[in-house]
Amino acid sequence: MKILVTGSTGKVGSVVLQEVVKRGADVRVLVRKKDAAAEESAGVEVAVGDLLDPVSVEKAMDGVDKLYLLNAVVPDELTQGLIAYDLAKKHKLKQVVYHSVFKVEHFKDVPHFASKLAIENALKEYDVPYTIIRPNYFHQNDVSLKPLLMGPGLYPMPLGPTGVSSVDIRDIAEATAIALTTDGHLGKTYNLNGPDVLSGPMAASIWSKLLDKEIKYPGENLDGFEAQMRQKAPSWSAFDIRMMFQGYLERGFAAEEGDMATLTTLLGHPPRPYEDFARETAAKWKAELPWPLNKVAEVLK
Repeated sequence: MKILVTGSTGKVGSVVLQEVVKRGADVRVLVRKKDAAAEESAGVEVAVGDLLDPVSVEKAMDGVDKLYLLNAVVPDELTQGLIAYDLAKKHKLKQVVYHSVFKVEHFKDVPHFASKLAIENALKEYDVPYTIIRPNYFHQNDVSLKPLLMGPGLYPMPLGPTGVSSVDIRDIAEATAIALTTDGHLGKTYNLNGPDVLSGPMAASIWSKLLDKEIKYPGENLDGFEAQMRQKAPSWSAFDIRMMFQGYLERGFAAEEGDMATLTTLLGHPPRPYEDFARETAAKWKAELPWPLNKVAEVLK
């Protein structure tokens, strides 16, 4: 049984790859550059190609039984996903595990959600065995907030007062690997949510406690948030992410009834809380402080 993994160099895909390999699967990864494939040293087969190049994707699928399909959030995400799916259909793969997003059908005005919904619909329309993974907002997204949290003391993500059921990437990776390497998952859709509903004020409070300083939550100025995003991302991406957060505020992004029980059964353990992730991350950041600031942080703890 050979599994083709896409997106293996990214934030989520790299952890999925580790989990699949840990379970003894025969794995091939599709990467755009050979030098990006450190996986070779771990005994993972490497195929070089691009999801926009059907020739290279078809070559990567040769001899493969299953596909883990994770597309980056890019303007041509839908085209990339459908190329991979159509080739999986052509080669009659035994399973496609597709990385979608929670509540995708309620966010049709968000570009990358709309792309994922179209790919989900294609999966369900034709005769390809599938499993759909639908994660919530990732705990690990907030690792990028280190300069703001450690510096001026701001938690800027506009999660609102209601919040989202943020999920740990490690739980996403475990669930995906289980779906790929064990039986009983065909035709199923798994909502992957964390055990707590994380609001903006709640996140600020957690980081205040863990960093021994006041962390402020500035609220939900989405125009300002989009403007800040444009300083480090393309305009289309900043707008896409702004619309996602706007949807969170308007429609909510909390776990549905039964989600926790289903995920706990799938994983064999409860999903990891946001505060556990934050505690691990805060400890790492403090340890990285230059001496004697790290000693001061430990004394103040």
